[in-house]
Amino acid sequence: MIKSALAKDMLWPIVIHKDPNSDYGVTVPDLPGCFSVGSSYEDAFVQAKEAISLHLEGLASDGDPIPSPLPLAEHIQNPEYADGIPALIELSMKVAA
Repeated sequence: MIKSALAKDMLWPIVIHKDPNSDYGVTVPDLPGCFSVGSSYEDAFVQAKEAISLHLEGLASDGDPIPSPLPLAEHIQNPEYADGIPALIELSMKVAA
């Protein structure tokens, strides 16, 4: 029997940080070590989506489990992200059927 891959849309919470005289930094709370930067707010989203995708590919390649993202509300309550702008990145992931 051949296994097929299905696409599953997932929403990944991100937190965007902006300090004076800097680019926009993005943290992905549910993926430790996954972060990116963008020269504009819009570019930060594009770069974050690519960083998440690459990070997940790396986890899968290493045989590590893919974590499930927590609801955005849980990260908003975290004081570590109090000075950031919360947002969601939608990403389609292939899952075995």
